Amino acid sequence: MTQTDKAVPHGHFLDTPELPKGVTRFWLIRHAVVEASARKTMYGALDVPLCHEAMASQQGGYATLARRLPKDALWYSSPLQRAQDTAAEIRKAGAFSQDVTIDGRFIEQSIGKWHGTPHSEFMSLLRLPPNPFWSISACELPPGGESMLDVCARVGHGLEDLANAHEGQDMVVVSHGGAIRAALAHALSVHPDTALRFSIQNLSITILERIDCLWRVVTVNELPDFRG
Repeated sequence: MTQTDKAVPHGHFLDTPELPKGVTRFWLIRHAVVEASARKTMYGALDVPLCHEAMASQQGGYATLARRLPKDALWYSSPLQRAQDTAAEIRKAGAFSQDVTIDGRFIEQSIGKWHGTPHSEFMSLLRLPPNPFWSISACELPPGGESMLDVCARVGHGLEDLANAHEGQDMVVVSHGGAIRAALAHALSVHPDTALRFSIQNLSITILERIDCLWRVVTVNELPDFRG
């Protein structure tokens, strides 16, 4: 699905494989795979590094992403290094020249004192039954952390704020699985527990549009071609 300079169709109905320019559009990308030792724990909002072996083997994916993204988009990233490094790899593959703005509203869910807990021990800490497709319930509030309800509030505020400031522009946001699910909850006006049913894989694109103060979901968890 590429972009076109043609006018926005009547009623904003998409009837071509191309996306019209002049629409307030977010290209949400989940960061690349993190290192193996971090994946054994609940790392949440900890600043864990990317897996260099995976990065080397997935260079074709970065090239595909770079071709997919609009060249004149504004760029944003979570403050965590794994998101910033992912953005840097995509930008290098596509020779993007825009600066990247760091925006803390798109950081991953903080699980506070539970950060770094091995997966085998994590269930014993929970006070509510976990979501079947996420580590905890959207209503669970980790000590010193935030619930997914909190994440949805801050991500939703971030989306609305950027949409108001940059109406009619494309924006790339390199973020995290939880934050992108929160963005979907905001766009669809659904409970966070419902949005947690979406799969958001590493290096996938999710596209949201805001049109006349309403949100539309264009694609979810669109994976690049890792063959390049």
